[in-house]
Amino acid sequence: MTKKILIVGGGLAGTIIANGLCRQMSREIRGGEISIAMIGNSETHMYQPGLLYVPFGKIREHELFRSQRKVLDRRVPYFIDPATNIDVEGKKVTTESGKVHSYDYLVIATGSRIMPQSIPGMEEGAHWFYDLDGARKMRDALDKFEGGKVVVNVNAPHKCPVAPLEITFMLYDFFSEKGILDKCEITYTYPIGRLHALEPVALWAQPEMDKFGIKYETFFNTKDVDPGGKTITSEEGVTLPYDLLVTIPPHNGAQVVIDSDLGAGGWVPTDRNKLLREGSTDVFVCGDTTNIPISKAGSTAHFEADTIIDNLTSLLTENRWARNYDGKVFCFVETGLKEGTYVWFNYTTPPNPGPPSQMIHWFKLAYNRLYWLSARGLL
Repeated sequence: MTKKILIVGGGLAGTIIANGLCRQMSREIRGGEISIAMIGNSETHMYQPGLLYVPFGKIREHELFRSQRKVLDRRVPYFIDPATNIDVEGKKVTTESGKVHSYDYLVIATGSRIMPQSIPGMEEGAHWFYDLDGARKMRDALDKFEGGKVVVNVNAPHKCPVAPLEITFMLYDFFSEKGILDKCEITYTYPIGRLHALEPVALWAQPEMDKFGIKYETFFNTKDVDPGGKTITSEEGVTLPYDLLVTIPPHNGAQVVIDSDLGAGGWVPTDRNKLLREGSTDVFVCGDTTNIPISKAGSTAHFEADTIIDNLTSLLTENRWARNYDGKVFCFVETGLKEGTYVWFNYTTPPNPGPPSQMIHWFKLAYNRLYWLSARGLL
């Protein structure tokens, strides 16, 4: 009898897993022993990290998109039919059209979504770059901006944890190149008592901000935004005026996860080593969807996906567990428009950012071009 693998989510994590399984179990798929199917929401696949460059005109919009069908191995049926219910007891997934997909093994890779509407006034008063529409609006705002108070406001949880630092340093360089830096005052806010959740990154970032005269306000948990008065206020009672507000909006997981009662906020409780849903032996969770307290980033999804590929292949072909996920994360960090650094870490090794350099910035730009090979599981 054919063993069915069902992947819910057509983003990076799910796509790498589908493509990797096709390579690892090509013989079994050809012989009808294994089948793989994917449920997604869109016919296009977007390179989400590229959105960071849109407000600065550093990437063409068309470079962010490919046909998901062309990125995905041709042996994987792809259903553009959003999942509405995941029944882990009945081992089935129901979609918007009413179709029911059964499975032997399930991969939940439903990602995360921005929730600016969860904070009063944020949708109307702030700019962000976490979706294409927001990045376009921010680009237009920057084109018109001639100076004033700029607040970079960070909310939690959010994906790509170094992005708040990147956008701050890139704004500094953008204002400098535009010739208005002397008319700008940048203030960075963070919800805990340091500039980043990872202490070594926070310790690296603080002197960098001090060097550039970037101000910061920690213990700033956003209460509301007043678009008319152009102020942002924290739960701690601090109010900051702004002429330009750039926010990292709070994120939630997918609605289907919430509706299926699989995890508060859309985050699925996940074994941090096995990447299995807690209490499950047949439901894997990958990427942003997990509740593991590590970076919600593309590299995290990639390293987790590689682990899941190895384990599913071993379980289905040799009836054994292959290996555990070690928490590995690697992130390039733009420290302006022309320099960058990087961080890598795992469950036992903390990050240690090095001095920024132009070469590392070029490496990140090169990776932007190689992303599609990564999605196909070739990197």
